[in-house]
Amino acid sequence: MKKYILAAFSSLLLLSCKTQPSVEKKPVDVKAPVSSSAFISTVTKKSGFNQVKINSKVDVQTGNFIPTIDATIYIENGNKVWMNMTAVLFNVARGIATPSGIKGYEKWNKTYIESDFTYLNNLLNVNFLNYNSFQNLLTGKTFVPVNEQDFVLNKNMQGYALNSSKNQKVTVNGKTTEYKINLDYASNFDLNKVLLQEINSSNSLEVQYSNWNVFGTERFPQNVKIIIKGEKNGQVLIENTKFDFSTIQTPYSVPSGYTKVNIR
Repeated sequence: MKKYILAAFSSLLLLSCKTQPSVEKKPVDVKAPVSSSAFISTVTKKSGFNQVKINSKVDVQTGNFIPTIDATIYIENGNKVWMNMTAVLFNVARGIATPSGIKGYEKWNKTYIESDFTYLNNLLNVNFLNYNSFQNLLTGKTFVPVNEQDFVLNKNMQGYALNSSKNQKVTVNGKTTEYKINLDYASNFDLNKVLLQEINSSNSLEVQYSNWNVFGTERFPQNVKIIIKGEKNGQVLIENTKFDFSTIQTPYSVPSGYTKVNIR
């Protein structure tokens, strides 16, 4: 059962977008100097869309066989992420994430979960994800906490590197975890890669974004790769095949006869 729950909710971790007709965008002057404060303000700007519906193909690699998942992902900005998943033409799972936590069920073993974001944090070997950072991760936005005092900005041939100048401490439920954080951006400020290494542990999380394209009035990555190493290991690869701005119904209810799985 665990591998199917992992497949379902690992799928919720990512979002990518297919190429759309070009939308005129003011060019970025890459030769002009950029201050750390202005840069951080730009790359942490909130998303402006209202809702987005995505059709995606999700490949989850955990060491166990998991078929390719076809997913419909629907995001209401700041409110919820809803997902319906099928494999081999059969509906296999459904999940929803809101600021209060996550819920999901899978049909293989007729089980369901209800949890705060501890569950997703455990899947990713981190401890700082809440709804806002989760949505930022999905949409290719900067999803780790950054501030000018604790990070150093450098210009390079590829664009920009924003690296923590000291270990970043995150305390949750009385437990403090320290991270070394590296973020790489293109010259137009698209996020290319995020690498978090937990201090005093082998745990690390790397998220790679590529093939950025215009989607509506914003830019999103077409492909996302997430790499988990340490206490848990795995990779999730996402490719989106269709998307639009339409509003859809997002029903969620656990079928009768399903067993709740306790989250540890």
